Amino acid sequence: MTDKARILIVEDENAIRTGLVDVFVYHGYDVDYAEHGEEGLSKALSGLFDLILLDVMLPGIDGFEICDRIRAQDRQQAVIMLTAKTSDEDIVRGLTLGADDYVSKPFSVTQLVLRVQAVLRRTGIGEATDREIKLQNGLLVDTENLSAGDEIVFTRREMDVLQYLYSQAERPVPREELLVKVWGYASHMEIETRTVDIHIAKLRRKIEHNPSNPECIVTVRGAGYRLMVATESNTEK
Repeated sequence: MTDKARILIVEDENAIRTGLVDVFVYHGYDVDYAEHGEEGLSKALSGLFDLILLDVMLPGIDGFEICDRIRAQDRQQAVIMLTAKTSDEDIVRGLTLGADDYVSKPFSVTQLVLRVQAVLRRTGIGEATDREIKLQNGLLVDTENLSAGDEIVFTRREMDVLQYLYSQAERPVPREELLVKVWGYASHMEIETRTVDIHIAKLRRKIEHNPSNPECIVTVRGAGYRLMVATESNTEK
């Protein structure tokens, strides 16, 4: 038995893959790797890893399909995608498919290690949160089963966002606070990421009647995002 966090690195470029394996072994992780998409998918679906570091461009099955297949089986598996620096579409697509975060190539090894540590860090959010959250539009969210209604399903990270916004429902929450409390980034880290905004957009597409005019997750200009939940007055209407 080992208490080390297990990381799977799916990367076809030998120099990058070897370097990443060495770095994460040095930092105390139990590391395995895959060199191509089929091998990566097989290992990723094994359920043996705490986090999967997944390159987008892979021979055979690409990282997008692997991420999609992971999410179809396990909505709680931690996934960080490695994307080309200039490919904004890759970033949006990866997060839309359910990746917890992304890191653009070329990347700082130090920053990558910090991002991995952040995703793996247990924040404890949601432990004291209600089993159900009733939103202002009447939608009832089941926080334990990561679902709402008969058709809406959430990833673990999406639910973490909802639960934290719910715990702070009396005020707007800045995106920087969400990065610290939900993603586990240290408050001093200067991270340029669209992760929060894309997760909010994903949630709005799932829970809002009209995502372009949201009534449940509203943007408070200059202050952040606020979750609007059902109250006794609007429940009786």
